[in-house]
Amino acid sequence: MLKRQYLKGVVEAGCDEAGRGCLAGPVFAAAVILPEGFYHPMINDSKQLTSRQRYLMREIIEANAISISVGMACNNEIDELNILNASILAMHRAFDWLTPVPGHIIVDGNYFAPWFNVPFKTIIKGDCKFLSIAAASIIAKTYRDDFMNKLHTEYPRYNWQQNKGYPTQEHRDAIIKYGVTSLHRKSFTLLPVS
Repeated sequence: MLKRQYLKGVVEAGCDEAGRGCLAGPVFAAAVILPEGFYHPMINDSKQLTSRQRYLMREIIEANAISISVGMACNNEIDELNILNASILAMHRAFDWLTPVPGHIIVDGNYFAPWFNVPFKTIIKGDCKFLSIAAASIIAKTYRDDFMNKLHTEYPRYNWQQNKGYPTQEHRDAIIKYGVTSLHRKSFTLLPVS
């Protein structure tokens, strides 16, 4: 059973990102504030859920959350800043739109840069431990999937509606055959070194 909060008695936001390991497209981050006492047994790390379950849980999270916000950093920002810093930028952008301003932040992983003066805690595998981080992982993943589905209509040869930009063999074969698009992350190893 996931914990409801890390700190009691404060407005706490959970944050997670999606798309760090992709070869193409942006990285997305979501910040979520859940009401005190809210719980749903199916909310979990997005990687533990099927696509159908993720979208079902997104509806429940959106219907119950106090606040949800999504930020992103594009592939050019990823190339300029590196994926870690771009992920943090996406998280900061998500927090910029979050209302109310949280009194405490919990973030999945082991690295985060301060956002204004709000205290924070990084938690390794936080999306498997805390409800708000798990909810944020679901929101970030589904919003990014929606975005990649739209990009697929412009670049159908790469089948982003299926692989979402991740380094599948099919995606890499398409890069070999059709080349690199303006949405690929040029700083990543797009093809294995032979």
